[in-house]
Amino acid sequence: MANITRYDPFDDFFAGFPKAFALRPVALPTEVDVKIKLDVKEDEKSYTVRADIPGVKKEDIQVSVEGDQVSLSAEVKQEKEEKKGEKTIYSERSYGMASRSFTLPTDVDAQGAKAEYKDGVLNLTLPKKANGSSKRIAIG
Repeated sequence: MANITRYDPFDDFFAGFPKAFALRPVALPTEVDVKIKLDVKEDEKSYTVRADIPGVKKEDIQVSVEGDQVSLSAEVKQEKEEKKGEKTIYSERSYGMASRSFTLPTDVDAQGAKAEYKDGVLNLTLPKKANGSSKRIAIG
């Protein structure tokens, strides 16, 4: 009985390329890759949310609460510039958005919610409520 093998014409085409060529990136990423990481804790009266959002200004963070739904979003702006004397040799700007939404087991009292951003960490205190309401929270 003969062994049958499948012929792939691309095997011959790519045979001349160095193997390292396939591992190099073709283009540099143009967006900032920021992920919002969360810790959510609950006690009898409220939820405490800790969100890691590094490299973002307080003014660029949005928090909204509607019933039991919490949404976080942040606009990330990073600029890098290398100069040699008075001449700019290299300059790169990258912009992006990061967002995260999650649902809590009970509605949140949006009027009593508090937000604080310090050293790249957003801390939210979200009191529990029987009837939900919608409000945008100012970060202090």
